[in-house]
Amino acid sequence: MRIVFFGTSHGLPEPNKRCSSTMIEIGDRRYFIDMGTQSIEQLATRNIFPESIKGIFVTHMHGDHTNGLLSFLDLCSWHYKNTNPHNFLPNPLEDTVTAISAWLKCNGTTLRDFSFTAVKAGVIYADEAIRVTAYRTKHNQMSHAFLIEAEGKRVLFTGDLGAPRIDFPTSVLQEPLDLAVCECAHFTDEAYLPIFKDCKNLKRLCFNHYSFWCMTNVPKMKEELSNIPVTYATDGMEIIL
Repeated sequence: MRIVFFGTSHGLPEPNKRCSSTMIEIGDRRYFIDMGTQSIEQLATRNIFPESIKGIFVTHMHGDHTNGLLSFLDLCSWHYKNTNPHNFLPNPLEDTVTAISAWLKCNGTTLRDFSFTAVKAGVIYADEAIRVTAYRTKHNQMSHAFLIEAEGKRVLFTGDLGAPRIDFPTSVLQEPLDLAVCECAHFTDEAYLPIFKDCKNLKRLCFNHYSFWCMTNVPKMKEELSNIPVTYATDGMEIIL
């Protein structure tokens, strides 16, 4: 499994940091957690054919997690017509698809008959490469974290949380977790210490979607979590599991 961070910023784009978008690569299949930046352009830069995108999982509908989805569906509606990802969006699904269709219509594009599914807690997707389970979070009325299981690995993407102490899905830590990708835009990275400090089942921690005011003393954090390797994601960074 290869994880590529296309965008790692918080709600605002920053110099050399785009808004949230993460690609997961398993063999010749690719999946996205959020698409807040122009991911279609980055696919072209990497010579990746959009047809290889099999699923897009949106944690919530804020623009810094979805703005790139519009351009992706636009281009796949009139040019990359062999691209048919399964799109998982929060409720109200019908309203969202109607809004996307109306926006594309303003561009002179007719939205193709893509597969759209509303995200609900539980297993939402499984194919021969990957299994995705959604966990309800409290960032807003319809936000979710996603557990990705593939190639014998387990990876959690928290999406935005209300606060780690109230809605981090701790049940995923009952089994070995190879990687937790945790947002850090609304609270400091230290807010995760009560969850991870004595955790035996987490193998690696990556902070993503962070603002600099939320970062405490990085060496201190790595010392506090000496049992777990800690990294802070940057655009273009890759993790191979």
